[in-house]
Amino acid sequence: MSYYSISHWDTTEWNDEMEELAREKYVPMVKALGAESVDMVRTGELSFIVVTKYSDACVAEAAQARIDAIRDQAADELPMKMSGVERGSTFASG
Repeated sequence: MSYYSISHWDTTEWNDEMEELAREKYVPMVKALGAESVDMVRTGELSFIVVTKYSDACVAEAAQARIDAIRDQAADELPMKMSGVERGSTFASG
């Protein structure tokens, strides 16, 4: 079954340049580590989630150290911080 990581982020500002950086830099970086998809979803004026789908837990776990480094880089480069993360395998899908 697929494996997902959902990280929650808060930022102090929001602009087009930040969205472009997410699309052009960070999504491709995560996909290069084996993610099938990466969706960044704005959930509030200054908050968003990142939903990352992997083929299975093994692929996700193999990428985890690099993902942690990417998260640290993003938090250093942009005015944001991660407030939480959940991970798990799907048990039903449609």
